[in-house]
Amino acid sequence: MKNIVVLGAGTWGSALAKLLTENGHRVALWSALPFEIETLRAEHRHPKLPGVVMPETIDYTTELAVCETADLVVFATPSVFIRKTAEAVKPHLPQNAVLVNVAKGIEPDTFFTMTEVIADALGCPEDRLVALSGPTHAEEVSIGLPTAIVSASTNADAAKLVQETFSNGYLRTYTNADVRGVELCGAMKNIIALAAGVSDGIGYGDNAKAAIITRGMVEIARLGAAMGCDRSTFYGLAGVGDLIVTATSRHSRNNRAGFLMGSGRSAADAVQEVGMVVEGIHALPAAIGLSARYGVELPITFAVNELVAGRADPRAIVEGLMNRTYKQEV
Repeated sequence: MKNIVVLGAGTWGSALAKLLTENGHRVALWSALPFEIETLRAEHRHPKLPGVVMPETIDYTTELAVCETADLVVFATPSVFIRKTAEAVKPHLPQNAVLVNVAKGIEPDTFFTMTEVIADALGCPEDRLVALSGPTHAEEVSIGLPTAIVSASTNADAAKLVQETFSNGYLRTYTNADVRGVELCGAMKNIIALAAGVSDGIGYGDNAKAAIITRGMVEIARLGAAMGCDRSTFYGLAGVGDLIVTATSRHSRNNRAGFLMGSGRSAADAVQEVGMVVEGIHALPAAIGLSARYGVELPITFAVNELVAGRADPRAIVEGLMNRTYKQEV
């Protein structure tokens, strides 16, 4: 049995707290929002996970001091809050605790992935960190549907520890040493999922969506190769696996936001209607910056950026993509 603290009581953090408790660990679930903790403590249910009953043994808290006895700390806040959370928890972290990031994003000012942000904020070596990513909707994990995920770290022992801690009869965990590739996939696939949703919102069919997903994966892999990532990562669970589920699922907030924008809503209105953080929109500034830094063309990403910024109509953007200069596929 391990002492585990999950930082972030959103749907994914709550689903993981439930899973880890069911795996036999002592789990605390932290949030900076008192009303979230009060609701969970009183009702043992998350409002965004209908029908899911949370284990009564979970310790719901707003106190970061709970981390002082942790063997493993999971960062599960939205990506925009990862640095702030890491800075706040720093005085309470044991030196030997393994740190796991499950947030998906890239910091726009530094172009750091989330594990790099945590390492920078804490002043600790990156081999203390593990990125856990893959096609994992909280709505399905929370009810025990079969799921596979990737535990990525430059520290093979840490990756294996997380693999063993999280795996059970419905969650199968693989390991990978390509942390940057895994995290780049997790951030960039949200942008492509927005594009797929836009296509649906306009009223285009499966052919268009399949093309967006496929060519979107080419963009992500092209950027990853320029950044020194392992190409095989992009065609594994953290890459094509996560892209497929995020670009097609009814659970995907990025896909839903894209659908609303394709239907004529502004980005702000779409986010408000989704009612949760739309990570693909937050990933756009970093993606545009990385494109310039590495000299990599990202036409779908740039098209989504134009739409989110309100500088172009959804149909005009698709027409622009379709009428680009003819090219070879490979």
